[in-house]
Amino acid sequence: MTLRRRWASLSWMWLLLTVGQSQRADDDKPNIVLIMADDLGIGDLGCYGNDTIRTPNIDSLAREGVQLTQNIAAASLCTPSRSAFLTGRYPIRSGMVSDGNDRVILSLGAPVGLPRNETTFAHLVKEQGYSTAIIGKWHQGLNCNFRNDYCRHPSHYGFDYFYGMPYSLYDTCWPDPSRDAELAISGRLWICVQLVAMAALTLALGKLRRVLCVPWALILSLVLFILLLGHFWLDSYQSTLYWNCLLMREQEITEQPMKAERAGSIMVKEAISFLERSFFIVSGKLLAAIDDLGLRNHTLVYFTSDHGGHLEARLGHAQLGGYNGIFKGGKGTAGWEGGIRVPGLFRWPGKLPAGNVIDEPTSLMDILPTVAALTGGIVPQDRVIDGRNLMPLLQGQVQRSEHEFLFHYCSRFLHAARWRPKDSDAMWKVHYVTPIFQPPGAQACYETTYCQCIGDNVTYHDPPLLFDLSQDPSESTPLTKDTEPLYDLVIHTVADAVKEHRKTITQVQPQLGPDRNRQFVWLMSCCGVFPFCFCDKEGEGSTRQAAI
Repeated sequence: MTLRRRWASLSWMWLLLTVGQSQRADDDKPNIVLIMADDLGIGDLGCYGNDTIRTPNIDSLAREGVQLTQNIAAASLCTPSRSAFLTGRYPIRSGMVSDGNDRVILSLGAPVGLPRNETTFAHLVKEQGYSTAIIGKWHQGLNCNFRNDYCRHPSHYGFDYFYGMPYSLYDTCWPDPSRDAELAISGRLWICVQLVAMAALTLALGKLRRVLCVPWALILSLVLFILLLGHFWLDSYQSTLYWNCLLMREQEITEQPMKAERAGSIMVKEAISFLERSFFIVSGKLLAAIDDLGLRNHTLVYFTSDHGGHLEARLGHAQLGGYNGIFKGGKGTAGWEGGIRVPGLFRWPGKLPAGNVIDEPTSLMDILPTVAALTGGIVPQDRVIDGRNLMPLLQGQVQRSEHEFLFHYCSRFLHAARWRPKDSDAMWKVHYVTPIFQPPGAQACYETTYCQCIGDNVTYHDPPLLFDLSQDPSESTPLTKDTEPLYDLVIHTVADAVKEHRKTITQVQPQLGPDRNRQFVWLMSCCGVFPFCFCDKEGEGSTRQAAI
């Protein structure tokens, strides 16, 4: 669990939306800090029932604000979930899906990502005079046609400032003692190439001017050595460590390969630095900085995760990938609650009741319309927005969620749907497709690393499975006609809702299909002279201890 907490803390995404310096935050337009953890299971937090790991800072948000118990991600993997979070739309609407089992952007060398015609909440608040920043993990694409064109950079999606990982933080990004010598040599490789190239050039010029008497074979051997070195090094482009594990500040690569062990502390520093530039202060860690600024009562803070914990991430018998509490499944399981039920904590002192717990269905897609309502932004009218403004629910003005139905996709394939009747306390959940856990008897997909969407490793249910989450949140015992009098009514009602929902889906080109989601060497970012891409502009002095 210690390794799991370290990994999650370094993969956070801070989204900082601050009122411009010329108009300080007031009661109508608060500053907004959105914090999204990566792969954090809902059961990892003390405020959601974990009694073995201490998470006091996050728990304080629950005590001082509103806690959502049925907060749902729109997808159970990083890329599509984050696109839905940014746009307020199911990933299938923006094309952040595939026709198969590939559901995330696989490399910075793939010419895919969130389409530029999508509107994010950052776009909306910028129009209202806000400064915007994203610090941490992006994973929405980077290049389109050539290296460093940065067509999918956060700056094209409404963000004034970006610092963090344009890709993700995979296991290969972490220090491996067996690669220490390789990394030490790699960092000096370009210097070696330059020295050999200068030697070859000097010898060639000396030979041509008849100043030096050296055989052409020696000069050609030096040139051949450089070419072979470049070729074999270029062949390493399949290594995630060198080509995907990197840090960027704005549109400059500052560290390649990234030193993951210190990345988290640098990102905390960057988040605070953005606040300093916005408010002319020097303070402590992020939440402490808000308090020290005197902006506690003028800042809405939201904490969540992009999806459930990764159950298949193990080291021997040790669980590294997070804990999803009583909920079945995890990261990659699109229908089961463990993959999509995530923390949801809001704090805005004086505006939101402290210590309130809401058991209504909410979604990560709700952030766009909620942010728009808070800042005076206008929700796009030329497209379907699936999120709903949460403020009436959070402030207690209404008792029911606007989400009567929510739909749970695995890529472009609908696996499940839920129904919250307006006149009942039931929370019906219908499963049309479920993954086959392997090996038999397991509660995750250990043989395939992630559960799949289609193919031989899923089960198609006809009739579908039915659960009442209000009575069986673990989805352990399917209801039948014999055990549930409303079985037929629920199945038909949800089927009708699915049919109407599908009518609103416009087919767009899948971004994550195997034909496009491939790695091309000319799209791989480089902070040096390609293919010798090494830099460390952060320096050892950047290392600081970060606290969760």
